[in-house]
Amino acid sequence: MPAQYQVSGDSAASISASIESGVLRGDFVWGSALPPIRVLAGDLSVSPATVAKAYQELRRRGVVEADGRRGTRVRSRPPIASERSAMRLPVPDGVLDLSSGEPDVRLLPPIGPALRRIADEGGPPKGYASAIAMPELIDIARPRLAADGVPMADAAIAATSGTLDAIERLLTAHLRPGDAVAVEDPGWANLLDLLAALDLRALPVTIDEEGPEPASLAAAVHAGARAVVVTVRAQNPTGAAVSADRAAALREVLAGHRGVLLIEDDHAAELAAGPLHCLGPVTDAWAFIRSASKPFGPDLRIAVVAGDETTIARVVGRMRLGTGWVSTVLQRLLLRLWLDDEVTALVRSAAAGYAQRRRALRDALQERGVAAEGATGINTWVRVADETRTIGLLRDAGYAVAPGSLFRINTPPGVRITISPLDESTIPAFADAVAAAARPSGLMVPSR
Repeated sequence: MPAQYQVSGDSAASISASIESGVLRGDFVWGSALPPIRVLAGDLSVSPATVAKAYQELRRRGVVEADGRRGTRVRSRPPIASERSAMRLPVPDGVLDLSSGEPDVRLLPPIGPALRRIADEGGPPKGYASAIAMPELIDIARPRLAADGVPMADAAIAATSGTLDAIERLLTAHLRPGDAVAVEDPGWANLLDLLAALDLRALPVTIDEEGPEPASLAAAVHAGARAVVVTVRAQNPTGAAVSADRAAALREVLAGHRGVLLIEDDHAAELAAGPLHCLGPVTDAWAFIRSASKPFGPDLRIAVVAGDETTIARVVGRMRLGTGWVSTVLQRLLLRLWLDDEVTALVRSAAAGYAQRRRALRDALQERGVAAEGATGINTWVRVADETRTIGLLRDAGYAVAPGSLFRINTPPGVRITISPLDESTIPAFADAVAAAARPSGLMVPSR
């Protein structure tokens, strides 16, 4: 805990509020350790049980996390908005940002023409009684998903405000606080943060380039996982994609656990540049999510969700109690983008461009003795001995990458590299910097 901030309070509620205020103001840095329970209890003249209850409440809300023998620490990305606390480390001027996980804005299709068509079409404003997903959008989404191999024969469809919104609604509709969710390790940092905020337990599932490993998934569901989240391709942060053989093996695991909620995430969609192999429907509750943010722009906060009728009805019902529906302006915009042949060609070209950069970077790193993962998508994953040293050396060389600690639970250290800002001409110099930063101290880079 920073020396300048002192926790106060004489009850569990006031102590937890004091710590939360410190996090809000940015007085705690990522991973700051809270005082041991007995030490803080002595400082505040309260019982250890009172401090333990305060820490428990903070853990329940995802503000802090237990860190084994090292005690309790503030989460790297607690669900508290603060002007002084950023979702990721700031990137200094003059440093190339390869840490964002965002697509290349230079490759995003223009949405102006589609917006103008929507304005020209006019029509009466939509009211509160509007359908949660426009029939026209559903009519186009169904064959698009089916053409990619998503089983749509008995599937219902809804629209949500992006992938994470869909996952949150699915989890809260099926699970209760304290339930366990099987997640990829390393996996999507936002998902890990969401589970903590919902008071759900993450059970790590190891992955390779073909997706989750069946034995690890089996162990997670046998340990009590009530939901499983699988990224079918362009996995974040490793770029893994579920192969046909792996999909069959995972279906076999899940077939014996019909009560598990299966969530499949296709966040990269058309940008993934790899075949899609679905797992579901193999359990009684199943959902497949396709986002528009990667191919068409992060600001287009919309996703279509297909799944069994009961699961989709629960998502729709929860939405009606809150936001009501996804803006029909966004739905019409997505529909227009899907139907525009020029946009389709631009997205296809962008996918090919990402694939070329990704291969070029992996090849360059391999030539320098560095193994990199990244079969699909816009990220590559490099395992390193020391994340802090590697990130520091790369910043000194003019590059910012994301620390693996944001994404991993039990897996070894690594760094995530977003390839979007890279051009092929800049890859050799960057690969040199990665090779120098990733090698253990005192070792020479293998000659090329």
